[in-house]
Amino acid sequence: MDGSHANAASAPAAAGGGEGMQRTLNPYVTGNSVIAMKYKDGVIMACDTGASYGSTLRYKSVERIKAVGKHSLIGGSGEFSDFQEILRYLDELTLSDHMWDDGNSLGPKEIHAYLTRVMYNRRNKFDPLWNSLVLGGVKRGPKGDEKYLGMVNMIGTHFEENHIATGFGNHMAVPILRGEWREDLTFEEAVKLIEKCLLVLLYRDRSSINKFQIAKITTEGSTIYPPYALKTNWGFSAFENPSQGAVGTW
Repeated sequence: MDGSHANAASAPAAAGGGEGMQRTLNPYVTGNSVIAMKYKDGVIMACDTGASYGSTLRYKSVERIKAVGKHSLIGGSGEFSDFQEILRYLDELTLSDHMWDDGNSLGPKEIHAYLTRVMYNRRNKFDPLWNSLVLGGVKRGPKGDEKYLGMVNMIGTHFEENHIATGFGNHMAVPILRGEWREDLTFEEAVKLIEKCLLVLLYRDRSSINKFQIAKITTEGSTIYPPYALKTNWGFSAFENPSQGAVGTW
């Protein structure tokens, strides 16, 4: 690089105090799948508590499900520092909403709409937040208790659904949910179904760990349960010699 190009390249950094612009160019510490679905009384959400540094499962007690205001839960896959930044945005949003003191509060539909704008705005700046977010909640409306479940990804693509899974769960858990989900599931049945999905991901996703957290939200409020482990069975014949018959193995 000649001197003129070197000076041109260093000029933006000098103008910004020597640091230059800071962007998440690649995700470093990442969380994997989040699974959520509606059930009879509200919305249930689950994920594991692992976070990987590259391909190394570095952190084992990372909580990726949080309550947002009075009526919503959020779960995040992807870059954990970007998820923390999103939680900071949501804290500012809910604080501002609370300060109006008008007897109303933001519901899950409004918060989901806000997140879709944030994610799409950052994508248009070529500085995306590297996350897939699941937003669920319950709020009393003109038609009674209205359950809501939606997701938005890092480029702003968003939708609403009765059951959602991000990451590897979008491939492995969604087919199970499509086959077995019902609108009238009790909480106990919903937990059993979501644990079935988590177990499939534990067996098949190398970045998953056997330490899971489940949360629910109803009109009575949100509950995030302590992490726990599932009973596993590694005695399947395919697990005993996984390379047998595989093309190109030794």
